Amino acid sequence: MFRLWAREFKDNKMLRDTVFADDSQDTRTHKIFRALDQVCYEFDLGKPIWLEATVTEFKRHKKARFRQDNFIEEIPFDYLEIQVIEED
Repeated sequence: MFRLWAREFKDNKMLRDTVFADDSQDTRTHKIFRALDQVCYEFDLGKPIWLEATVTEFKRHKKARFRQDNFIEEIPFDYLEIQVIEED
């Protein structure tokens, strides 16, 4: 089982969160991108851009923060954080 937790923060307060679970036999990368697509759909957001710093942070900590620089349109929060909480 693969699970990814996504949270929106504004002024150091969590606005909303969701957990995406995936039981498929896909690669980890495919699961992460599918989870992020689902989170963006659920939160009604455009897809963020993976900057080099974001990729490095995610590889190191299994967690990444997408700030305004990662989005093309304006976002009504400070950052979107994703974190892998379970992997098979």
